[in-house]
Amino acid sequence: MHELAVTESVIDAISAQLSDMRVTVVRLEIGKLSGVMPDAVRFCFELAGEGTCVEGARLDITEPDGTGECRACGSVFPARDPLALCPCGSAEVTVTGGAELTIKAVEVADHV
Repeated sequence: MHELAVTESVIDAISAQLSDMRVTVVRLEIGKLSGVMPDAVRFCFELAGEGTCVEGARLDITEPDGTGECRACGSVFPARDPLALCPCGSAEVTVTGGAELTIKAVEVADHV
């Protein structure tokens, strides 16, 4: 399960900046084409966060849809697969959205 490693990396990145603060909310963006399962990240977050500045923090995840752009016809279209085909039939597609995994925001408590 690579989601554990992904979650640990997110926590490490937050802890590197905010280790002396108590984090109350972490907001992530995990695109539907990222290959990362948000439910698994939610499960891992509580376990991996124990003993860190994110322990007890709420995890909010948004899941942007995938989008693709066809290099053959120029169409921009919803993509449900990283190897999407354009509605015109072309496989010359660049995934332009939905593959991201981003820490969007972190909220901290006023008092530790």
